[in-house]
Amino acid sequence: MIAGLRRLSYIGANFFSEDAVTQIRQKLLVLYVHSPDLHSAAVAWSLYDGTGQDRSSSGDSEEPPYASVVAAMQDGWRVVQFPQQYPAYPGMEYNTSYLKYEYILEKMEEIHGG
Repeated sequence: MIAGLRRLSYIGANFFSEDAVTQIRQKLLVLYVHSPDLHSAAVAWSLYDGTGQDRSSSGDSEEPPYASVVAAMQDGWRVVQFPQQYPAYPGMEYNTSYLKYEYILEKMEEIHGG
């Protein structure tokens, strides 16, 4: 490698330097909250770890990893999808259904080595 030459590629998720190869991997956090408010309490979640460092799965903990979407953002997670808002149809205001307020967050983390 030529001295001082560096190639940075976010899309390819590889960073090359003279000393080592650093790879970037994505982690996804799906938070379901009580209301569309970003401060609303998390009621369900799923975590997908592309780094391979965390082997937890949904339902293996009583407490969500973050109390709200804002709490996750304060820890470096980025919101990549907001829930679509649909008005309640007349007479359906109190029916239960799927969890409507789903936020998808991502965090990019470095993995050192080849």
